Amino acid sequence: MEFNFTEFLSATMVLFAVIDILGSIPIIVSLRERVGHVQSEKATIVATIIMVSFLFVGKAILNVLGVDVNSFAVAGAIVIFFLALEMILGVRIYKEETPETASIVPIAFPLIAGAGTLTTLISIKAEYGTLNILLAILVNMILVYAVLKSSNRISRILGASGLGILRKVFGIILMAIAVKLFTTNISNLL
Repeated sequence: MEFNFTEFLSATMVLFAVIDILGSIPIIVSLRERVGHVQSEKATIVATIIMVSFLFVGKAILNVLGVDVNSFAVAGAIVIFFLALEMILGVRIYKEETPETASIVPIAFPLIAGAGTLTTLISIKAEYGTLNILLAILVNMILVYAVLKSSNRISRILGASGLGILRKVFGIILMAIAVKLFTTNISNLL
């Protein structure tokens, strides 16, 4: 386990792009409006635990369950696709009877530590050192926490129309990511 700045920087940027916490601001604000409270610390800690655990035992867990990485990625793509539909069309697909918080589902999983992120962790583990990936996860989780904590302030700055525009734009981007994740992995399954 040796630190390599280039690997660390590369892994950080890849995870930042996949997690896309800035693009998730409209979803976070929408969930906060719906459930009233998002526990930023809890969501960040749970997402970190999921990511670190998956880094070390993810492939083995999937193998034990008889699920390959491609199937996992296709399932994650479908979840991301429905989140994007909510954003673009303004419909509500994710429903919970009596939600108290949205900290773990859907924020920690699948929004932050979703199938795309977990699949990416398995992929970059083959290219980068474990220490560099762990540090990249830590840096990204600090950014995630900062965005979760300041989502109300960000929403006030952008206003309702700014959030609406941001929600639609990032919904399209999220849908494109879902389609790419789906098509890339479905071809490997067929």
